[in-house]
Amino acid sequence: MDCVIYGAGGHGRVVHNILAEGGQYRPVLWLDSDPKLDGSSLLGTPIVDDLSLPIARGVRHAIVAVGDNASRLQIATRLLEAGYELINAIHPRSYLSSGVISFGTNVVMCAGAHVCTGGRVANSVILNTACIVDHECRIGEGAHICPGARLAGRVAVERAAFVGLGASIIQNVTVGVGATVAAGAVVIRNVPAGVTVKGVPAR
Repeated sequence: MDCVIYGAGGHGRVVHNILAEGGQYRPVLWLDSDPKLDGSSLLGTPIVDDLSLPIARGVRHAIVAVGDNASRLQIATRLLEAGYELINAIHPRSYLSSGVISFGTNVVMCAGAHVCTGGRVANSVILNTACIVDHECRIGEGAHICPGARLAGRVAVERAAFVGLGASIIQNVTVGVGATVAAGAVVIRNVPAGVTVKGVPAR
């Protein structure tokens, strides 16, 4: 099926590759609000800044490939209001347990990412390369789990939170709404909403 990718940047390239590897969806247009990109192309696919154009051509499937959590959520809302159906990009060499309880839309799951049994993944989440989301974790809407991050069992990452490159979070910990866990941090206690923690152990 034909689709569009919103976001013609580095993360967009990753999503394009995942869709190509998966084979279910074929990107036929990029959407991007950068006027410098309008009319150019990336990976042989045209870039436009017109939400109505793909729909006029009969293309209604879309995915947001924007790394910033707040922007990704806002763009997803715009696409839904414009009449698009949001899809997932799940790499064929990722692992999604059959025991996952819920899995949203507009989710990007990169190569080597694991979501284990009992997990819940909300809409517009990024599960980046080789991240581990262990049993019964809950990943909130618009959260980003970066490459190599490791979440032990029953971790909750709330809406629009960010877990950095290679970070580790022990079991039963909650990372609050909009919080940031820095790269390489080891989290052993709850992280309040909107707070940034770093270090070993994270503070």
